[in-house]
Amino acid sequence: MNLDDLQRKLIRVARASLPGEGVPYGFERRVMAALRSHPVLDQWAFWAQALWRATAPCLAVVVLIAMWSLLSPGAPIANPAPQAIDVAQDLENTVLAATDQEPAPESLR
Repeated sequence: MNLDDLQRKLIRVARASLPGEGVPYGFERRVMAALRSHPVLDQWAFWAQALWRATAPCLAVVVLIAMWSLLSPGAPIANPAPQAIDVAQDLENTVLAATDQEPAPESLR
């Protein structure tokens, strides 16, 4: 259903019917003025406000985790003898592991 057509039909029906005797003069104008006086809610402002309020707790959590990881008994303060790890060689060995395999014997195919 088209919402614009529905809105036009409802407005046409509302204008065709006369207001009742109990409706005070200028009631619709007061209602419309009251609706216009309320500000439009900005959804982005709610998100921005929530994110800015979350920065302090997030920073506190980061500082606490950093202190915990540095001061924990098993954590090395300085790496006195780092092992020589060749990451490039490990990566190459891992990637080429499938190509280095022997072909399957004819009896298994």
